[in-house]
Amino acid sequence: MTTPPVASELNLCLCHSCGLACDMTGEPSECERCGEPLHRRKTNALTRTWAYLLASLVFYIPANLLPVMNTKMVGNGADSTIMGGVLDFWQHGAWDIALIIFIASIAVPGIKFVALTLLLVTVQRGSLWAREERSKMYRFVEVIGYWSMLDVIVVALVASLVKFQALADIEPRLGILFFGLVVVFTMLSAMSFDPRLIWDQQHSNNEEVMDEVASH
Repeated sequence: MTTPPVASELNLCLCHSCGLACDMTGEPSECERCGEPLHRRKTNALTRTWAYLLASLVFYIPANLLPVMNTKMVGNGADSTIMGGVLDFWQHGAWDIALIIFIASIAVPGIKFVALTLLLVTVQRGSLWAREERSKMYRFVEVIGYWSMLDVIVVALVASLVKFQALADIEPRLGILFFGLVVVFTMLSAMSFDPRLIWDQQHSNNEEVMDEVASH
């Protein structure tokens, strides 16, 4: 069974802006349709992905340790961390809001950290393990990345709703800023990764096998 050709064998490069498969004869620097720069592979993809991922991990620590909001009831104020807010909402019967915050603030970032680390390590090791599944995992990470902002939106909405009541008030705290930075840097990390690198090792291995067969 023959292996389908890759774009480099056909001298093609996909434009990341408009999706045009561009002919790379003469090594054009721009897409002929939209004028965006063409890259056979994203420049320094692994380095930039690691940098953004490590930055998001650093910001994730204060995002969980520092309070994200301050709740005042009848003059008495109390700061709440992300996990503390989840427990408070759950204890007061707002399990739906608690579940949304837990998924958006704890589960989603954790999944993205693990998935991106796995993708980076396997690509750097030249692994041929589960290439199709890893490509699907990368697309999944891209999709769920934007939903991490739900926690910031929930805090803003709850603060706006509570301000309508005379005896209660909610104000955002520094932790929500760090969490916003976590979301931004994990999104940048996912955007910097080049999923085509997952398949490059397979292509190079196929070439080595074909050369060995031809030599015999």
